[in-house]
Amino acid sequence: MTINGTEGTTFIRSASAQGLAGLCTWAALLITSHQIYQHLRFYSCPAEQRWIVRILFIVPIYAFDSWLSLIFFSDNVYIYFNSIRDCYEAFVIYSFLSLCYEYLGGESNIMAEIRGKPIRPTNYLTCTCCLAGKQYTIEFLRFCKQATLQFCFIKPIMAVITLMLTAIGKYEDGNWSLDQGYIYITLVYNVSISLALYGMFLFYAATRDLLSPYRPVLKFLTVKSVIFLSFWQGFLIAILGATSAIDPIYDAEGREVIGRGTVAAGWQNFFICIEMFFAAIALRFAFNVSAYADAHNASNANDGRPVTLQSISSSLKETMNPKDIMQDAIHNFHPQYQQYTQHSNAQRPQQPGTSTSTEEQRMSKGGAATNYSTMVESGTNDSSSSAPAQATGNLLDA
Repeated sequence: MTINGTEGTTFIRSASAQGLAGLCTWAALLITSHQIYQHLRFYSCPAEQRWIVRILFIVPIYAFDSWLSLIFFSDNVYIYFNSIRDCYEAFVIYSFLSLCYEYLGGESNIMAEIRGKPIRPTNYLTCTCCLAGKQYTIEFLRFCKQATLQFCFIKPIMAVITLMLTAIGKYEDGNWSLDQGYIYITLVYNVSISLALYGMFLFYAATRDLLSPYRPVLKFLTVKSVIFLSFWQGFLIAILGATSAIDPIYDAEGREVIGRGTVAAGWQNFFICIEMFFAAIALRFAFNVSAYADAHNASNANDGRPVTLQSISSSLKETMNPKDIMQDAIHNFHPQYQQYTQHSNAQRPQQPGTSTSTEEQRMSKGGAATNYSTMVESGTNDSSSSAPAQATGNLLDA
């Protein structure tokens, strides 16, 4: 994948490669930044739009990070940029699953629809044969969330370990030697990302009919393409480097100056820059702002207040607040909550093709949907079972 393997003639280090990657990167940034601005401007359903904005940030982070890696193309430098990308990658998977939860009204609404129904499909092809004869329970739903949340923890930990191994000379992309960290990091990544993908598949199979008004196929394909296909693309390129299909870079005297692993990572970054332009377009269609704009305009029709920069800034600040993420992690992993479901009362704008009641469409006067949650014990309607919600607040405030 080089012309003759020398510094002066390697495409991946040329101005043409950096220029093409930069063009696609800035185009993707403009497209996605405008879409993020639109969601923040018409911030009529925070419970959903905070997750959408978090998902959309994957494009500028992926694209700009990869472009910087191309500009500062040398051994090990790109690893620091890629570590940032890797951490946010895991967060996007969790954000997408959380968005699907919000679409369906939260855990309690989902369980009300699927509890007691037989798990489908159950076959060897989908690795669900062990679930034959079983029914959907809160434990099933909890596993789907835990499978994605574990990736959010594993990915940053592995990124830190990668940086530490790089600092002591024990990590090099594409180096499959047993005395190097790459093979072990890759193994852990594969197991973790496969488990996250499996959890998302189980959730989609269980709620496919419920999610149909929200065009789930386009959303699933877009998010999975950005995350999972780029991961396997990088894995394949690393294998090509290990099999000498990708040449290292030599100086004029024939000495190797940049290894195959770094060149392979350069190609991965170049491809990501190009792909993010198309991902930005796909995400624009997948997470259209029109439904939220209509709800926002309807809620502000009487007072006629214009959207101010302060309100947009406030909306952005809310999307960056990690408190809801920490609360969700506690609810899904703390033993105290394993038999409880979260109940969300967030109103949401009507999606095309849905029949939403007037009460469900009602927005607060400020243009933001009311959002709060309680905890309900699975299979019961005892109001006293909401007590763990207070304990959650204590854990967060501690």
